[in-house]
Amino acid sequence: MESSAALELAKHTLLVFGIILGIGTFSGLLARLVKVPDVVVFLLVGMLIGPGMLGFVDIKADSTVNQLILIFGSSYILFDGGASIRLKVLKEVWITLVVIATVGVLISAAITGLAAYYLLGLPAIVALLLGATIASTDPATLVPVFKQIKIKERVAQTVMSESAFNDAMGAIITFTVLGIAMGAGEFSAADALVDLFKQSAFGIAIGGVLGYLAAVLIAHEKFNFLAEFAPVVTLMAVIGAYMGADGAHASGFMAVFVFGIMLGNVDSLGFKRSAEERHELEDYILTTALIMRMFIFILLGTQVDFGLMNQYLWAGIGVVVVFMLVARPVTVFACALPDRRAKWSFKEMLFMCWTRETGVIPGALAGMLVGMKAPGAQIIASVTFIAILMTILIQATTTKWLARKLDLLVED
Repeated sequence: MESSAALELAKHTLLVFGIILGIGTFSGLLARLVKVPDVVVFLLVGMLIGPGMLGFVDIKADSTVNQLILIFGSSYILFDGGASIRLKVLKEVWITLVVIATVGVLISAAITGLAAYYLLGLPAIVALLLGATIASTDPATLVPVFKQIKIKERVAQTVMSESAFNDAMGAIITFTVLGIAMGAGEFSAADALVDLFKQSAFGIAIGGVLGYLAAVLIAHEKFNFLAEFAPVVTLMAVIGAYMGADGAHASGFMAVFVFGIMLGNVDSLGFKRSAEERHELEDYILTTALIMRMFIFILLGTQVDFGLMNQYLWAGIGVVVVFMLVARPVTVFACALPDRRAKWSFKEMLFMCWTRETGVIPGALAGMLVGMKAPGAQIIASVTFIAILMTILIQATTTKWLARKLDLLVED
């Protein structure tokens, strides 16, 4: 009896998942032994087992399976990051956070676009589109790094929060510039601001409502009848927050991040949970987030197009160097220095200049541009992959070293 095509595809997908879990587990152990963030090892292992080298795993970037993993995995990692944020810290740094997640993205996009214009010889609008694509920081990369490396609270939580909140701004700028590049419209600052406000407000509202509802169902003194099912509640709410916000044309990632903040601050909301219940939920979230990191970064590594990267390698590296060493420092100092309320020290700002990894979100934007056949999409995808590799392999691996040098590391 012959197997159906759907059954064979299901078996193949299951085999690939098993390979990723098996290799990912040993990669995580290796990362712990060599004392580097596990996302770095996952990315390198993914490049090794991908179609460009050993060919063990070949899941296309535009496949349904890959998109499902990217959306849910990034959402859950972002929820995990939100749960570690403390409201008292956000109250102290909220001005810097708002400015760097909005104006800061514009500054990064402009400087990077200027570098692409001169180094790659691109038309100005295509160069700006490249800058906008990689301007936002990536929560799926930064959250795991700061969960593994203990940095002073307000610095770590500011960078993690920025990576969540600037996602909407990065997407808005990218698609606004794309509309101009494809002749579909003209830039309107007023429309962009309204769109940003709408995406942010709806995302925060949906995440806040679902987060409060989840807190009631698992931690309220009278209505906590789902306390035993707290892990399932988090899964349902993460999916509900993302899909609800996306359906309202808001930022799904912002919604799940705010949901995580609400659930991570149940004590501040007036609810109480036993230590045992809290630890059980934390262990579940920790394990689930680890699995999501394995899948996201191993798959991201398998999808690196070496041939495409080689076409624009050296000029692309030049653009990324400007991006890392010029655009980011200018952004941080321009946005954080005027905030007298937060009173950032030079060491803190210097550390924030270095921690801005590029990862899943810019990679997804680049993939969408290729699928839409946007002007210069192949070059944009190439430079995006170079930015992902350079920032994760260089910046993520040196985060702990730099934090120790700047006296920002909190030792275990």
